[in-house]
Amino acid sequence: MDRDTVEPEVDSLPGDRAQEWVDYHHQFAAPSTYVYEFVWDHTAPAEGPFCTDVDGNVLMDFTSHVAAAPLGYNNPKIMEPLSEFDLVDPLKIAGQDFYVSDANAPGEGFPGPAGLMDRIVAITEQFGMDTVFMSNSGAEAVENAMKIAYDHNPLGKYALTFEGAFHGRTLGALSMNRSKEVYRRRFPEIASVHDFPYCNCDGAPENCQCGYFRGGESALRSKLDPKSGHVNPEEVAFLIMEPIQGEGGYRFPSEAFAEDVAAVTDEHDITLIADEIQAGMGRTGEWWASEHYAFEPDVITSAKGMRVGATVSDTEIFPEEKGRLSSTWGAGDVIGAAQGAFTIDAIAEYDLLDNATERGRQFQEIMRDADLDGVTSVRGKGLMLGLDFASKDLRDDIVDAAFQRGLLLLACGQKTIRVLPPMDVTEREIELGAELFIDAIEASN
Repeated sequence: MDRDTVEPEVDSLPGDRAQEWVDYHHQFAAPSTYVYEFVWDHTAPAEGPFCTDVDGNVLMDFTSHVAAAPLGYNNPKIMEPLSEFDLVDPLKIAGQDFYVSDANAPGEGFPGPAGLMDRIVAITEQFGMDTVFMSNSGAEAVENAMKIAYDHNPLGKYALTFEGAFHGRTLGALSMNRSKEVYRRRFPEIASVHDFPYCNCDGAPENCQCGYFRGGESALRSKLDPKSGHVNPEEVAFLIMEPIQGEGGYRFPSEAFAEDVAAVTDEHDITLIADEIQAGMGRTGEWWASEHYAFEPDVITSAKGMRVGATVSDTEIFPEEKGRLSSTWGAGDVIGAAQGAFTIDAIAEYDLLDNATERGRQFQEIMRDADLDGVTSVRGKGLMLGLDFASKDLRDDIVDAAFQRGLLLLACGQKTIRVLPPMDVTEREIELGAELFIDAIEASN
């Protein structure tokens, strides 16, 4: 496959073999969120955004596996450094109880968990962070962020979250979710969680439509007011927020909202957890989406593009007592740690933060210039891009029409399609993907 010339080529979707695989899979799999009857053939040609399914269809993946494959498929920027090492068994170790290294000095050779943590600290030094707890997933990263925040404030019993939030599917993380009701229905929850509107309203606070700013004061400040509020700020364990909401609909915070969150959390010394699991790791053109805004996180949660889960903060916030945090398999995926380390290296070496900014701007310009019926909003930072549509039905029709043309996209929120190309996406690939997207929109109207 020549990435410089390949284009999507589709016969029928799903094909006979794909349908056979889907049917086989669902003989055993619990119900979950399968978007497409698309079955990747991992033995067939694939590179960057291009992949081949089991029926030989060539598709263009602008989902990046919901940002979990930040450089797409079989990217040489990852595969070549990984191929230099002889792999062994076990590749997954009891990473909180044992260490793994090779014959080289620390910081050299195969970058296992220690090498990844070294790199994570380097890209969070702007926030003064120096300590990492590794885990398997984003939900685990959030759970551990909550645990260290509760431990850090012995008086803390309240948690603060925002409407539209999605932080994971474990029970503690679910308690912070305020997106789709199905995620939380009938599950037990952590007590004393308060939520607020996530303000993405345009203009000054007095023009706010969502209710976050009302009567000249924010809902957050009002609730925590020592005289008139009903939540004691000294008893707030943490405030958790996505710098840019993902599952909630690719919602970008207003400047006034971000400034208010920064001011209130600073004033009351509230631990701010930034859930960077989808927006972080360079996707927005900065290492962390928080860098675009006024608030400064005390704790960062990362996964997806990191390839493993990571809870990042400074030494003072993490518990000192051994056993407060642990996980048999945490940090134990040697390959995942190496992939995460090489991903960070590739983003830095190939200037992919700048590429994300430039290619994201290119995509937005193409879609806005097309002036398409049914499109009500085009927005994004870097390669975290979202389009809103006039109705959910139209949105869903467009996702399917794009699929039939060989372009993979994902829905989120109520009427939004998210676009997540690989971070090294080229100008040609953006043009090609945008053309397919436009064609799908025009065919669906």
